[in-house]
Amino acid sequence: MTDTAFTYATGKRKTAVARVWVAPGSGAITVNGVDADAYFERMTTRMIARQSLELLELTDKYDVRCTVAGGGHSAQAEALRNGVAKALTTEDPERRRALKRAGFLTRDARKKERKKYGQPGARKRFQYSKR
Repeated sequence: MTDTAFTYATGKRKTAVARVWVAPGSGAITVNGVDADAYFERMTTRMIARQSLELLELTDKYDVRCTVAGGGHSAQAEALRNGVAKALTTEDPERRRALKRAGFLTRDARKKERKKYGQPGARKRFQYSKR
């Protein structure tokens, strides 16, 4: 993939951050220098990573190069999906409506809630003894 005609975007999910470069090409998806099928071991994460391209039927028309850091594989796949959707809308604003309706442009803001002091977890309390 050449660096002359690429579009850049950033996708996020939980603590995962995906920096995505999209360019016209043959449909190769590279994650951290490795093919996406080799990087994402589960079938569901592979499917999630490709959803933005499949929705617009552009799977064989664009090459995607991406670096992901943080989070687990599921969060990284969703961050990649978000980044690809953003890059595709930057390139052609006509695509925004379909991607927005599918929910791929919305940043999923849910994160793990922090543990509170005086309790064993975020919500759980220590056992209460009346007597």
